[in-house]
Amino acid sequence: MFKPLYWTITAEEIREYAAASGDFNPIHTDPDYAQKAGLKGCIAHGMLVMALGSRAIREWEAGDLTSYEARFQAMTYPDEPLVVKGSWMDEAAGKGSVTVQNEKGEIKMKGTFTVK
Repeated sequence: MFKPLYWTITAEEIREYAAASGDFNPIHTDPDYAQKAGLKGCIAHGMLVMALGSRAIREWEAGDLTSYEARFQAMTYPDEPLVVKGSWMDEAAGKGSVTVQNEKGEIKMKGTFTVK
């Protein structure tokens, strides 16, 4: 198992990601709109959460990433403390798994990766 890594995605990072990606869906940047859409508030982009997983794989120095797949399980809110965990599924083949979850253990994203 890799060393767990801890991050918190801020509202500012979500706005920066919206600008970088061109995804200005107001559920990510407008709290009133997000609440009218039935959410507790703004949510992080799924791809931003997925990026935490790839960042962790790099920080774990697992190897050069050759494939990465993810499934989103739950919404991630700004300022929600997150932990990224990972482990080898088959180290000799460079295959591993990664999850992003909150402090309560709610899985936000599950993924698999391959490195060379």
